[in-house]
Amino acid sequence: MAGISIEISMIKQLLQLHQQGTGIKTIARSLGMSKNTVKKYLHNETVELLLSGKETRNKSNQEELQALFPDISKKLEETGFTLHHLWCKYKATHPGGYQYSQFCYYYQKYRESKNAVMHFEHESGDKLFLDYVGKNPPTSNGGTGEIINCEFFVAVLGHSQYTYGEASASQQKDDFIESVQNALHYFQGVPRVLVPDNLKSAVNKSSKYDPCLNEVFLDMANHYGCAVMPARSRKPRDKSLVENHVRILYTRVYAELSTQTFFSLKDLNAAIHTCIVRHNNLLFQGKEYSRKLAFEETEKEVLKALPQERYEIKKFTLVTVMKNAHIQLREDKHYYSIQFRYIGEKVKLSYTSKEVNIYLKGERIAYHLRDRKKYKYTTVKEHLPSQHQFVSDWNPDKFIHWASGIHPTVKQYIGGVLSQHAYPEILYRACVGILTMTKKVEKERLVKACEMGLQMNTYNYGFIERILRNGTDKLLTAETEEKSQLPDHENLRGEDYYKNMCND
Repeated sequence: MAGISIEISMIKQLLQLHQQGTGIKTIARSLGMSKNTVKKYLHNETVELLLSGKETRNKSNQEELQALFPDISKKLEETGFTLHHLWCKYKATHPGGYQYSQFCYYYQKYRESKNAVMHFEHESGDKLFLDYVGKNPPTSNGGTGEIINCEFFVAVLGHSQYTYGEASASQQKDDFIESVQNALHYFQGVPRVLVPDNLKSAVNKSSKYDPCLNEVFLDMANHYGCAVMPARSRKPRDKSLVENHVRILYTRVYAELSTQTFFSLKDLNAAIHTCIVRHNNLLFQGKEYSRKLAFEETEKEVLKALPQERYEIKKFTLVTVMKNAHIQLREDKHYYSIQFRYIGEKVKLSYTSKEVNIYLKGERIAYHLRDRKKYKYTTVKEHLPSQHQFVSDWNPDKFIHWASGIHPTVKQYIGGVLSQHAYPEILYRACVGILTMTKKVEKERLVKACEMGLQMNTYNYGFIERILRNGTDKLLTAETEEKSQLPDHENLRGEDYYKNMCND
């Protein structure tokens, strides 16, 4: 078989040289043949036809096989399919096709062409790659001696490969965002794009074309004025730079610290920082500059400036506006007002440790400073309907001032009402009912009714209402006037006489 293979290749060379106009003597000398042998093959028409036919047939077989490889690749990802099994199916439909060894050879070539890697030159200040190291450094609880595993976060700038690393308690959203912020402040600037892995703290749902980003992480990126472009799922080459650094840091950080014991994250991070500084100062292999030098000369000035304040993590929840034009922040059991025209609407609540924002369809419709007092109300008067705005001003001083404008006796009586042991809103309603009696009866009648209440030490709306409804204040006034009209007489003993008798 090998001899035939060599002979055919020699004949191809002979024919090619002849087609290029090379003489028979030169062809014979170049190929180590006699002139007669060259003449023999040149005059053998069947050789050229045979060679051209076999070449065409081989080309046709390759084209057919190449067309089948995409489907073969998909089948190999399914359970139960092997390359030999698929070759058997191929031979059944292509009896003149390649044997198994050549079939495997061409398939391997196909796979290599599909896995070709493109080299990327990262632009200065463009991307910051974010990832966690798989194997994490442990810390020890100083009180119990228990070993606590923490997470090792790594951030690498694409152009200079300047690196930041730290240990954190977890990969949860709050810890992840805090680590990213620490990295940005370590670099003293902000890149154009953050490239995280597909962890839940950054990506809610991964997608090759349109990933769904975590809302809080996206809000943090907007605060720093940079975009987010997650690495594609199952595409490690998208973040090969940080993956390579992870392997390097295993040697330069993890191996360095693995024999030491740390009793807090603060101590561990101090040791990690020392290792990272050493790593950034090491010269690149075969080059005369380090990551730090490359960063300071080519990338530091290109990064965008940091905002004045660090990002404060926001929490989000959906709530429905209650009929009293308030919403409840369930975490604090505190209530905040919102314009009454939004009653019944479902709104988004965004809050931090300092403030509460209320949004409807992406537009902020209310803002409050956060108050953690349970079961209390934070109310903006303008948020309420006009009749409710009056109620929102209820307080003891308001009613005392109102009553003093009517009469000192009424003021004294209202003070007695407010001193009762009852729910404040109930007392306020009683005060409103009493004071608005001036719209129904003469002021003198209300003053008399309050005077009667003071004499009987009875302080409530019901008592005043009955006095005025039944006209008791009028009867008492009439009796007083009648008594004042009685003439003086020696047989009239007077009320003092009877009071003394009662005392005796």
